[in-house]
Amino acid sequence: MKVILKSDVKKVGKKGEIVDVADGYARNFLIARGLAVPSTDRSLEILAHQKEEEKKEDDKRRAEAQALADKLSTMIFNFHVKSGSEGKVFGSVSTKQIVEELARQDIKVDKKKFIDTTPITSLGVTKVRVDLYRGVIATIACNLIGSE
Repeated sequence: MKVILKSDVKKVGKKGEIVDVADGYARNFLIARGLAVPSTDRSLEILAHQKEEEKKEDDKRRAEAQALADKLSTMIFNFHVKSGSEGKVFGSVSTKQIVEELARQDIKVDKKKFIDTTPITSLGVTKVRVDLYRGVIATIACNLIGSE
């Protein structure tokens, strides 16, 4: 029996896939628990409409992420750190501090999305990459300014 999965089912398929399973398994387990619906002309229409809506939403989020990436690429964030006379930095700037600085600018970024997770320990401008959305990577310029 062909069914359309409404959610991911282990060893069967992912949400939105049309799979062929045994009749009893489809009726007694998948459909009974609301994990799938029978594959009919109407349900295929609904599935196509849902996929179209998901694609629109995905395109919208990608565009928003790209706009944010463009905005971030033009900004420079300054961090004041203590340093020695030879330019040696005492301490470092972590992704948490970068996220806090972004929050002050009303920009929300999850610290788990940073690609370069090593703390910044050198004076001057350092580029940090962050994955805003699937395939949209922003570069943030962080400027460490030393003070003795």
